[in-house]
Parts: sequence; C-alpha cells; structure tokens
Amino acid sequence: MADDQEKTEEPSPKKIEDARKDGNVPKSQDMSGLITIFVAILAILLLFGFMSNQVLNLARYYFSIMGRDFGTLDIYDIAITTMKYFVLTIVPFAMVIAVAGVIANVAQIGFLFTTKPLSPDFKKINPIKGIKNLVSMKKLIEGIKTTLKSFVFLGVGFIFFFMFIKELPLVELFTLGDQLRWMKDKAIIMALVMLLVMVVFALADIVIVRKQYFDNLKMSKQEIKDEMKNMDGDPQIKAKIRQIQMQASQKRMMNEVPNADVVITNPTHFAVALKYDEKTQIAPVVVAKGADNLALKIKEIARENKVHIVENKPLARSLYAQVEVEHPIPDELFAAVAEVLAYVYKVNKKSH
Repeated sequence: MADDQEKTEEPSPKKIEDARKDGNVPKSQDMSGLITIFVAILAILLLFGFMSNQVLNLARYYFSIMGRDFGTLDIYDIAITTMKYFVLTIVPFAMVIAVAGVIANVAQIGFLFTTKPLSPDFKKINPIKGIKNLVSMKKLIEGIKTTLKSFVFLGVGFIFFFMFIKELPLVELFTLGDQLRWMKDKAIIMALVMLLVMVVFALADIVIVRKQYFDNLKMSKQEIKDEMKNMDGDPQIKAKIRQIQMQASQKRMMNEVPNADVVITNPTHFAVALKYDEKTQIAPVVVAKGADNLALKIKEIARENKVHIVENKPLARSLYAQVEVEHPIPDELFAAVAEVLAYVYKVNKKSH
C-alpha cells in the first residue's frame, strides 16, 4: 500500500493538461529575461537614431529658452514640450520591450489564458504550509540561484562599468551627439556581456525548472489507477450499461423473429433466424441469433408466429459463429442457406 502512495510515476498527459489549465506551467524567468534583453538590444540598435534625435530636439529647445523671463504660460509650455519628447523617446522602446515579454512567455509555454491563479485560495494563507514552503528544497534552490546570479551580474557589471568610467574624462570633451553615440556603444557592450551571462543561467534554469515541475507532478500508482478509472468510467457502471445495451439488442432481435423466413437450429444450443427479400437484399440476412436459453426463446417466438424451424447442426453453428445480427450471410454459406429457403418456400407453397 505504501508503494502505491509513493509518487514514483511520471505525470500523465491529463495531469499535465489539468496543471496547465490551473496556470501551473514550467516557465523559466531567466529565459524570459534573456529573450527580453535580446529584443531590447535590437530595439536600441533600430530606434537609437530616432530616440537620440528626440533627446537632441529637447536639448535644443532648452537652449533656445535660456535667459528668457518665464511666466505661467511658459512653464506650461515647457512641461508640455518636455512630456512630448519624453513620450516620443521612451514609449516606442517600452512597447517593444512589453511585446518581447509576451513573446518570451508564449515561446516557452504557448498561448495560455486562464483566470484560475486569480481565484482566491485560502489554503495559500495557511501559516503552517507557508512555513513549510519557506524551508522547502525548491526555495533553497531558488535562493542559491538568486544569490549566485546577483554576485555574477554585479561582478561582471562592476568590471565593465569601471572600465567605462576611466573613459569619462575624454568623453566629457565630446559633443552631445558623440556622447550619446558613446553611451550607445557602451550600453550595447554591457548588454551583450550581460546577455552572455544570462544565456548560461537561462539554460541551467530551464533544466532546473522543468525537472522541478515534472517532479512536483509525479503520481503514485494509485493516482494513475484512479485517473484511468475516472477516464474510462466505473467498471460497475460500464457493466450495467453493457447489460442495458444487450437487453435492448435482444429485444430488437425478438421483435424481428416473427418476420423471419426460417429459424435454423442446432437443435438445442443455437438458433439463427434468417430473412430474405429478393427485391431489396442481395443475400439472406441474419435478423436474430442466440445460444442456449436465448435460442429456446427464439424458437418459442418462431412457433407462436408460425415461422418454419429447420434443424441443421453444421449450418446453425456456422451462421452463429460467422454472421452478426443485421449482416448478410457470407458467400460460402449461400448454397446451404439457399437449399433451406427453397425447402421452406416449397412447404409454404404446398400449405397454400
């Protein structure tokens, strides 16, 4: 019993799909950050000319109003102009970054819209469970990852920032346009360096996140049995459904026996009722068949409705074994059945 409760089995597709519907997906924040920074670098390269022009236009505007006496309307105009150039500078870049964030998530987990994580769950405020989560292995790994990333990023960033600081005395002599281009070059270098560091962390994070995700979704043998039982249906209910279906099928068969041309018997074990309409059928059709008690019932109905009963053991066994109800007889049995039907038609003709 203990082995059944131990979560040793890989999660089933249904378990993974249910977790996805709940918003529980293996998403790496490091990979999302990596994709976002990569797109940010491309955005800087593509939009830098436009953004720098807006900064230069704002600087020219400030230079043009130097030495002027400012009134209320002038201050209002300065605020509006400053906001205009700020929006033109920042918004395009911010929109690209926002789209990149969406793409980064969709690339990892596909499109997923669910409000389940927003639903209130009072279990999440359970203090005992909260304390357990604080000291869990997952939190320990997250803490180590965060600490390691912080030291690596700060260390690498400090080294390159210190190198750039040494150039500031020379950059101070540049024109504003050259200073902006210098900032652009250094920003790209810093971003590329950070990007390389993030690639390493993102690849490692994907492996760790997916392993933790599938480990958390692992199932016990009993859970797999219960899931299959729920998907396939309760065996008792399925047996009941089969019983009802069989009873309905038998009722339909019995209703067709009075319309049969002949019932071929074993004589006690099998009974097969045949009907043939040469205008609509290419071969005789089995309208009912049964064994033992059901065979006796078929013969009883046949007698009540004056349907001919013919004893032919080999033919009865072959028809019962080879032909399903409402199906025509096979070619190899056609001659034997035709002989029986000819006999029946002859008897009927004499009786009339």
